[in-house]
Amino acid sequence: MRRFFAPAIAAAAGLIVLLGYFVPSLFLLRAMLVQWAALLAGAAIFVGLLNLLSVHVDKIRKKEKGSIYSLLLVVSLLVTLALGLPLGPNHTLMRALFDAVILPVETSLMAILSVTLIYASIRLLRRRSDLMAILFITTALLVMLGTAPLPFFDLPILRSLIRPLIVNIPAVAGARGILLGVALGALLAGLRVLLGTDRPYGGK
Repeated sequence: MRRFFAPAIAAAAGLIVLLGYFVPSLFLLRAMLVQWAALLAGAAIFVGLLNLLSVHVDKIRKKEKGSIYSLLLVVSLLVTLALGLPLGPNHTLMRALFDAVILPVETSLMAILSVTLIYASIRLLRRRSDLMAILFITTALLVMLGTAPLPFFDLPILRSLIRPLIVNIPAVAGARGILLGVALGALLAGLRVLLGTDRPYGGK
């Protein structure tokens, strides 16, 4: 009985949410189920946050290697939480913290990713010097040089013709292909859960 009870509930909830977009009488029930899912997701994030905090506090208490980074994480988390709860995310101070801390960190990570991409391209050329590898590193270099604020690479043909041509045609096509693949994969995964083929809620 238990083998069919959980798949039946999961399939029924998924079908109600899916049909709620097409059947007006199911709209309120769909909205309620979506709200429950959002509450459960928020509770899961909160539990994960507590687990993260306990792991790093235990690391600080045991004075393990790299505990200074754990201390920095815990202090940053508590300060941000203490300021964010009463002020809210749209407060001027919270936006200033975002612009001063999170935005530079994300920008640095993207810069590291770009350099890593070029380094991986060079290593790829050393192993296989075929047409696709050469085309890959040439495209990456042209896009990066067309974006970088370097005086000796500030060529009008590079900024106004070559880089927009690469970004607007093959890059957009590739990004849309990836999004379509992700959407089809999510659709198939959802159908497998609805049909009971996959049971991620069963714990096995």
